[in-house]
Amino acid sequence: MAKRDRLSGNEAISYAIKQVNPDVMPAFPITPSTEIPQYVANYIANGEMDTDFIPVESEHSSMSATIGASAAGARALTATSSCGLALMWEELYVAASNRLPLALCLVNRALSGPININCDHSDSMGARDTGFIQIYAENNQEVYDNFVQAYRISEHKDVMLPIMICQDGFITSHAVENIELLEDNEVKNFVGEYEPENFLLNADQPMALGPYAVSNYYMETKMAQNTAMNNAKKVILEVGKEYGALSGREYGFFEAYRLEDAEYAMVIIGSAAGTSKDAVDALRDKGMKVGLLKLRVFRPFPDEEIAAALKNCKAVAIMDRSEGFRSKGGPLGTEVKAALYDHAANVRAFNLVYGLGGRDFTVEEAERIYMDLEAYDKEGKAFEEYRYVGLRGDGYVEEKKPETVGTTTMNGTDYTSKKN
Repeated sequence: MAKRDRLSGNEAISYAIKQVNPDVMPAFPITPSTEIPQYVANYIANGEMDTDFIPVESEHSSMSATIGASAAGARALTATSSCGLALMWEELYVAASNRLPLALCLVNRALSGPININCDHSDSMGARDTGFIQIYAENNQEVYDNFVQAYRISEHKDVMLPIMICQDGFITSHAVENIELLEDNEVKNFVGEYEPENFLLNADQPMALGPYAVSNYYMETKMAQNTAMNNAKKVILEVGKEYGALSGREYGFFEAYRLEDAEYAMVIIGSAAGTSKDAVDALRDKGMKVGLLKLRVFRPFPDEEIAAALKNCKAVAIMDRSEGFRSKGGPLGTEVKAALYDHAANVRAFNLVYGLGGRDFTVEEAERIYMDLEAYDKEGKAFEEYRYVGLRGDGYVEEKKPETVGTTTMNGTDYTSKKN
């Protein structure tokens, strides 16, 4: 029977880790993911799980130790954010190319510089082509649910790839929400025991891991990874359906929110989907046919399914919480536009960048985007192919000026008090 609790995103994923009880967790602290190894270490110290926790000296070492544990046949994971992920870069490719089904709990945070500890997706989007499966969460419930499903996906014999479970820094990682948790035995039965087929400690079948690959073999390795990533699409749907039968919450590649008859749509990843849903509801009440595609799975990229979901829209805004520096938008925009083109979906698509470095994305801004799409379609009003939303002083949404409520004089100086 499910139980309800109030947990932050970091608490939720840590609780899921406790229930799964993996074999090994190396970790190094970095804001805003530090709480995850902290909570797990507390569970271990209190005797609630028997995972071997390895404190290391850097994130590069953290991923290296996780790779070593996984290669030895252990169910392993680590956690990081932002520059920590960047320091792991070399090892991300090693984990994927060696087909190690380890898990990485990533709390999305802006990459330096300038130094910023708040949410955007520049860290995970920078790692999108490393060979990791990438799954994103809108809220704390999805953070928990995604991790419970993680090993069932990554350890499948037709996949055997590392998996990255992503959540938005501070917005979900530190905010507290009511969520439903499965019983410990339900999680253990759902996830099952890890039974690796090939591992270094198998004395009956000696093997080499990570040897030098000459040109005659390197390409075949990449093709094998690509095949496994394609196989992951089927597995993700199968696991999501089975999890739905257990929990009542079924998951696929994305959520199509009021999209069935939508003329204007938004494609978005992560916590900002909740903001956009409020905008959709408000505009629907006014008679506008608007909808939202909240992407959950970015790798493998569900191009055909996205094109099918958007094909009847007249105009679409693709929202990127990272910058691609290609003068035309970010990585999500690139992928979605390619999907629409490849599958002959005749939809006008625009790429907007928002929320970098934790910049707020408001319901009013989301509503304005939908209204601009309608104005473009019905009135021929110009809509920039690529633009930023939420820049200070851009006038995109009228800024509320503080209301002056009084003036106080102290030591000959006037101080004005204002109310927001």
